[in-house]
Amino acid sequence: MDAEIRHDFVTYVQARSPVLFRMAMAITGHREQAEDLLQIALMQALRHWSRIRGDDADAYVRRIMYRQYISWWRRPMHRRELSTDRLPESPAGGDEPARVDNGLALHAALRRLAPKYRAVLVLRYFEDLPDAQIAEILGCRLSTVRSQAARALAKLRTLCPDIDTLTLEEIR
Repeated sequence: MDAEIRHDFVTYVQARSPVLFRMAMAITGHREQAEDLLQIALMQALRHWSRIRGDDADAYVRRIMYRQYISWWRRPMHRRELSTDRLPESPAGGDEPARVDNGLALHAALRRLAPKYRAVLVLRYFEDLPDAQIAEILGCRLSTVRSQAARALAKLRTLCPDIDTLTLEEIR
């Protein structure tokens, strides 16, 4: 691999990893899965870096993460990890326990959504992407993105009734 391409990729990873990791966390709901998902996506991106580097790199990596997560989700049930409905205990002390509790409740509710619903919400609200770009990433129509977002929000409101009172900082 060319030294310039390698340097460009390392620079990209250093700059964009925190944002991409947040997206992976939001999609998977589990730190270890998010780390694996991001690592796989970056490995695949590296193979094609000379072709994708530049403005399209984030979209390409997001698309890899989404498709990889869907392939994990489609695995037979006996080969998947199972999530629980129990929230972890709040950390002792801390400045704002209520904020942490709200964030945990929201993340637990997100984990209970179908992967496509979760992906639409993550791309729209965490990544702040327009619906047209979400449709491109997910490989579906614009109307599908809008209908899935509406259904996902309705389901999320039933799973986490306090969602309308949360701030963006509490969610992230």
